[in-house]
Amino acid sequence: MLDIKQVRQDPHQIADALKKKRFEFPVDEFLRLDSERKAADIRSQELLAERKKASKAVGALIAQGKTVDEAKAEVNDSLARISSELDAAVERAKVVQTLLDELLMGTPNVPDAAVPAGLDEADNEEVLVWGTPRTMSFDAKDHADLGEALGQLDFEMAGKITGSRFSVLQGPLARLQRALAQFMLDLHTTEHGYTEVYVPFMVNSESLYGTGQLPKFAEDAFKIEGDSGYYLIPTAEVPVTNMLRDRILESDELGEEGVKFTAHTPCFRSEAGSYGRDTRGLIRQHQFEKVELVQAVRPDQSDAALETLTSHAEAVLQLLELPYRKVRLCGGDLGFSAAMTYDLEVWLPGQSAFREISSCSNFRDYQSRRMQARWRNPETGKPELLHTLNGSGLAVGRTLVAVVENGQQADGTITLPAALVPYFGSDTIAATK
Repeated sequence: MLDIKQVRQDPHQIADALKKKRFEFPVDEFLRLDSERKAADIRSQELLAERKKASKAVGALIAQGKTVDEAKAEVNDSLARISSELDAAVERAKVVQTLLDELLMGTPNVPDAAVPAGLDEADNEEVLVWGTPRTMSFDAKDHADLGEALGQLDFEMAGKITGSRFSVLQGPLARLQRALAQFMLDLHTTEHGYTEVYVPFMVNSESLYGTGQLPKFAEDAFKIEGDSGYYLIPTAEVPVTNMLRDRILESDELGEEGVKFTAHTPCFRSEAGSYGRDTRGLIRQHQFEKVELVQAVRPDQSDAALETLTSHAEAVLQLLELPYRKVRLCGGDLGFSAAMTYDLEVWLPGQSAFREISSCSNFRDYQSRRMQARWRNPETGKPELLHTLNGSGLAVGRTLVAVVENGQQADGTITLPAALVPYFGSDTIAATK
C-alpha cells in the first residue's frame, strides 16, 4: 500500500507515475475523501473540547449555589446534543477512513523511474541473453508430445480425475519433477544462503491482502468453500512473506543481508481471463509447483538485493544449461505490487520462443506497509518498514518443460544436464516399458 503521507504531498505526481502502469489514480476522489476525513477529525476534536467545557460548567453552577441535580439538569441538554454530534462525527471519520483505505488498497505500487514505458510484454527491455539455443537436425517437438510419446505425461487421465489444465506425471518424469525441486532447494540453501521453510498451502484473507493479491486478484484465487475463509495459495510468496507480518525484527535478526527464505510448494491459480492461451501442456496449469525465493532487507539494500536474488534464479538456469534471456518489465507488464521486475525467459525449442520461467521483483515498502513488517533501526531506536522482494527460483513445471524440450533427441529420449544426474540417478529418460 502506498504511503498516504506521500500521496497527500503530491497526488498528481503519484497519478502521473501510475500512468506508466496504465492505472488512473482518482485524484479528485482521494482529495475529497481525505478532506472529509480531516474535517470529521477536526469536528470531533471541537466537540470533545465543547463537552469538556460543558462538564466543567456543572461544577461552576454548584459553586454558584445550585444543587448537583439542578446543575446537571441545566447542562444535560447541551451534553446530550454534543454526545450525539460527537458520535456521528467519529462514525463518519471511521467510514471515510475505510473508504480511503479501500482506495489505497486498490492502488498499485508506483513503478521505479528505471521501468521502461510500454503497454505489454512486447515492450519489455532485454537486459541480457545467456547461452545459445541448440541446433537440432530434426523437427523439435513440444513437451506435451514428448511426454505422451514417452508414456509418462497424461492429460486425459488428469481430466478424468479432476478436469482441464491438470496433468499426471508418471515414472521418470515424475521423478524428474522431484529431482528438479530438490536440486533447486539444495542450491539456494547451501550456495545462496536461504533458510528453507515449510509453510501452509492454505492462507487466510489477511495474508492475501498483505502481499497484494487481494482485493485486486480475487477472481484468480481458489477460495475454500465453507466458513474457514481460507484460500489455496497462488504462490509461496504469500505464506512466506507473511511470516514477517506484524513483526519488528531487531537489527541482529535482520543481519547484514536481511532475511532470506526459500520454500517448495504447490501453487493454485484459476487463470481467470487466460482461456485459449497455453491450454495444452504444462505451461499454464491450475496446479503447479515452484521453489520460491523471498527476501526482506533494509530499505537502502533492496535495489542491490533484487540484482542478487535474480542472479540466484539465473544460477539454476545456467547449471541446467538452459539458454535464457533476462528482461526488465515495462510499465504495462509490471505486476500490481512491484516497483521493478526482471523476468527470466527460457528457450523452448518446441515453441521456438523464449517463455517466462521466473519473475523477480522488488516491492519496496508496498507489501510491508500492508503487513506492518518492520525492523528496528539501531541508529534511531525506532521501527521502520522493511523492503520485501521475491522471485521464482524456479517454477518447477516450466523447468521440467525446458529440460525435456532442450534435451530431446531424434529417437525421442531425453538427455539430462550433468547437474541433475546426482538427483535423478541417470543422464537419460527413455520411454516407459
